Amino acid sequence: VQLQASGGGLVQPGGSLRLSCAASGSIFSIGRMGWYRQAPGKQRELVAGITGGGSTNYADSVKGRFTISRDNTKNTVYLQMNSLKPEDTAVYYCNAPILRSGALEYFNYWGQGTLVTVSS
Repeated sequence: VQLQASGGGLVQPGGSLRLSCAASGSIFSIGRMGWYRQAPGKQRELVAGITGGGSTNYADSVKGRFTISRDNTKNTVYLQMNSLKPEDTAVYYCNAPILRSGALEYFNYWGQGTLVTVSS
């Protein structure tokens, strides 16, 4: 089982990016999926999360600008980022507790991280 993130890159302030994170492998169930970010010299922080039923939560700093969504048929979570600011520059990581087929408990998985740079 692994999480594969993609979609990062360089964007100008005010621009948009869409991140994707797909879970693959022998998966029975996926719990709440989330996006975190870590800027240089700072701790990793939660950006947004979404349950299997579609309930969402956001960090105050991204409310109204970022939208998290998921496609349960594809085991994929997305992060649409609009009105990007230089302070959004960070490595973005996806995260999810996953129950593998045949397993008895969920394990927490992290994607490899994708760099988002907001700069003119």
